Amino acid sequence: MSQRVVLGLSGGVDSAVAAYVLKQQGYEVIGVFMRNWDSTLNNDILGNPTNGNDICPQEQDYNDALAVAKHLGIELRRVDFIKEYWDHVFQYFLEEYAKGRTPNPDILCNKHIKFKAFLDYAMSIDADYIATGHYARVEHHDGKESVMLRGVDNNKDQTYFLCQLNQKQLNASLFPIGHLTKPEVRKIAEDLKIPVAYKKDSTGICFIGERNFKEFLKNYIPAKEGKIVDIKTKKVVGEHQGIMYYTIGQRKGLNIGGEGDAWFVVGKEYDDNVLYVARGNQNQWLLSDGALVTDVNWISNEKPQGEYECTAKFRYRQKDNDVTLHFIDDMTVYVTFKNSIKAVTPGQAAVFYQGDVCLGGGMIEKVYKEDKELEYL
Repeated sequence: MSQRVVLGLSGGVDSAVAAYVLKQQGYEVIGVFMRNWDSTLNNDILGNPTNGNDICPQEQDYNDALAVAKHLGIELRRVDFIKEYWDHVFQYFLEEYAKGRTPNPDILCNKHIKFKAFLDYAMSIDADYIATGHYARVEHHDGKESVMLRGVDNNKDQTYFLCQLNQKQLNASLFPIGHLTKPEVRKIAEDLKIPVAYKKDSTGICFIGERNFKEFLKNYIPAKEGKIVDIKTKKVVGEHQGIMYYTIGQRKGLNIGGEGDAWFVVGKEYDDNVLYVARGNQNQWLLSDGALVTDVNWISNEKPQGEYECTAKFRYRQKDNDVTLHFIDDMTVYVTFKNSIKAVTPGQAAVFYQGDVCLGGGMIEKVYKEDKELEYL
């Protein structure tokens, strides 16, 4: 009897080809379309470009998933995780933005929705595995730990967003297209005449989609105007509309006049509601050589003690950086950088690697330069 795999079928080309690959490998495949956001229920009004559409993008995605399931001859079910998404992903997302930080909802979405709520549902219908269209690979070893590897397509590798998975989740997971490149996935879809072969990749906030971000946040967090300050001279050079709307390193949209080099965002002071900027070469303000990382998840049960050398990414698609991890406790690590790194930002994820193996990761809590905390970041 073939093993049962419950696949997250999103209506996109990646999960569609993942379904095909699983069928070719002899699995019984059941597709599940996850509904995690309700614009009406969640007051998603301001900044939503789809309010006037005859059909919302989520409903169109469901129709696309239905077409894919019919084309490939698999069952499709529709399951709601709206409450779970709000409680475990979106509330944290809002809390971090209210503090002036820039969170990554995709990581929490994977941890709590795709590999928790979805996994629980799959096990309730006797699945042997769950599967997604992520560009990542997993090696299962009988009686030993599973290992997560980068996807072979360096440009699409998504292990950065999967850094919070544990052994239980990884043991039960398959990534059917991790050995393929994006062009190869498109070619398979085209050759099979899969209905979504030419559909554009989804963008925007995980499960929510494209939004006018400034307006979208106003649905949930009151805007609080404040001063823009030149970090070098400490002079006020303008006013901001709310520090949550700005990211470290941002250049456009500051609306600061005057002659001279362009201004860049180099820091935020949450308590005083101040946005710090610098002109021209802002590297001296954005470079750091260490970070405190909390809520560290180590994918292997064998966590190093003391010091450990590896590489790290502090943003998605960033190049690998040589680092040394200094474990403070099971979930806290101080990371020293071999070379200074630009714009390492509190609230973002630090993800650790040893070659192609994704070791895990955590959240950047504080950033340091020459052992001094950069309190303006």
